[in-house]
Amino acid sequence: MLVLGIETSCDDTAVALVENGQKILAGGRASQEKIHAQYGGIVPEVACRVHYETLMPLVQKVCTDSGKQLSDIDAVAVTNQPGLVGSLYVGLSSAKALAWALGKPLVTVDHIEAHIYAAHLHDPELDYPHVSVVVSGGHTDIFLSTGPTEHKLITRTLDDAAGECFDKVAALLGIGYPGGPAVQMTSLGGDREAIKFPRGEAGPDGLQLSFSGLKTAVLNDLRKRGFVIEAQRNAGRLITARAPETPVPKSETRTLSVKLPLADIAASFQEAAVDILVRATLAATRKVRCRAVVLCGGVAANKRLREVMAAACKAQKNTGFHAAPLNLCTDNAEMIAGLGFHKLVIGQIASLDADVLPNKDEKRQKAETA
Repeated sequence: MLVLGIETSCDDTAVALVENGQKILAGGRASQEKIHAQYGGIVPEVACRVHYETLMPLVQKVCTDSGKQLSDIDAVAVTNQPGLVGSLYVGLSSAKALAWALGKPLVTVDHIEAHIYAAHLHDPELDYPHVSVVVSGGHTDIFLSTGPTEHKLITRTLDDAAGECFDKVAALLGIGYPGGPAVQMTSLGGDREAIKFPRGEAGPDGLQLSFSGLKTAVLNDLRKRGFVIEAQRNAGRLITARAPETPVPKSETRTLSVKLPLADIAASFQEAAVDILVRATLAATRKVRCRAVVLCGGVAANKRLREVMAAACKAQKNTGFHAAPLNLCTDNAEMIAGLGFHKLVIGQIASLDADVLPNKDEKRQKAETA
């Protein structure tokens, strides 16, 4: 069964053809990183327009690369939740048009559930149940996964997502966008113990996740060093730091003194963020009595997070650790098509009046955690 997957939930346009939920025939992704980097973050209106311009040419390219025709596909799978509303609409509208024109079923896919499936797409021997840790720019959620479409929420961040925190700290330090890769690169050679950034409260069951306090701690550390935190806005982004003795040209939004120990700050911040995630993950495995962990999402590409999580799982009664491969950590359509196959098999077919769901359904969250 051949499924065409479409992913446009945020700022990456992605298309893939996957056979029987496992065999990737072709995949393509158009990144908007360079476009949004000049704004210091994603601009939804820009993302939506680029999706519109990029999607159908990418569909044609994937068909050409795979040697398949659109008429060969058995279904169209598309992300419809959660994400940026305009971006989601571009993908869903295109998928509806293709499904209608080809006379094929339409399958809508939850972006977060698809991230979890990315690890299974890479490792078909990976079995259920397992604790799934989804860490990205917009989400930091931990689930108990008992099947491809069966996920019960255990805990999620109380405030900022981990990836969002990385982005904000990177912007504060002036080291680039997106924040995850920028922090990881800057941290190389830095002392992880140089600054004792707070890990926040774990809560009575150890499951509490919070990153806003960590972000604030970095900002306060810069202030203590005599750096000026300027409220300059760049596409809605606040935060930039400079040394008080360093003049800032009008044409620039940030200038950092070489006196700032960037590597140490980045490494110390990264270590704190990793500790928070690992602590909550291990607590989740104990709560649900599960000895397998799957790490996925964009932040799962962080080398230090993978290292520490793997070691911690091994130390905790040999809990198994699995991570999505690097090429499937970021947003991709392979995971959409793969999960779409399983939804198709169990008859979860969407109607052509299906809508987008930009935000997670609060009622469903309460039911999941009840």
